[in-house]
Amino acid sequence: MIIIARKVEVVPFCEQWATMFAEEAEKLKQVFGAQCLRIYHIGSTAIPGMSAKPIIDILIEVHHIDHVDRYNKAMAALGYQAMGENGIPQRRFFQKGGDERTHHVHVFPTGSGHIVRHIAFKEYMIAHPEEAKAYSCLKEELAKQFPADMESYIKGKDAFVKAKEKKALDWYKQKQQGWIGVE
Repeated sequence: MIIIARKVEVVPFCEQWATMFAEEAEKLKQVFGAQCLRIYHIGSTAIPGMSAKPIIDILIEVHHIDHVDRYNKAMAALGYQAMGENGIPQRRFFQKGGDERTHHVHVFPTGSGHIVRHIAFKEYMIAHPEEAKAYSCLKEELAKQFPADMESYIKGKDAFVKAKEKKALDWYKQKQQGWIGVE
């Protein structure tokens, strides 16, 4: 069993998160250069009104995942620690800020289903504010219940996230096919 000893902090939505993402995205574009296809703001800090851990999640879509390790030194210069795949094959993960994390960077190759999964979840939550509110409340409750137990916090969200992720993927596919309009 993995014990994650980080403090669980969930805070109300902050308008600055979008600016923090944009500023960091510019730095990351400089690091990855032509290897970078797109940079996305993902996770709860990308969803207006959503309570979240104050960590900016960034997804970078690249041409070749095998080339990403070449950028570890440049990422370290920005304060990131390279974590390799960190449990997800064909991903490179970087974290910034140590135990007081400020940013997570998830790098996936173009065509990865993980890219669609993250974007679908974010867009679904934005389009369905009642779902976002329920997720926000769950995270706030779990943070109060497990203030020093990140593993239990994550486990507590798991069933909700998986169920909403499935709905989000179905919704997103329909949206992409033009079966539903922008809500």
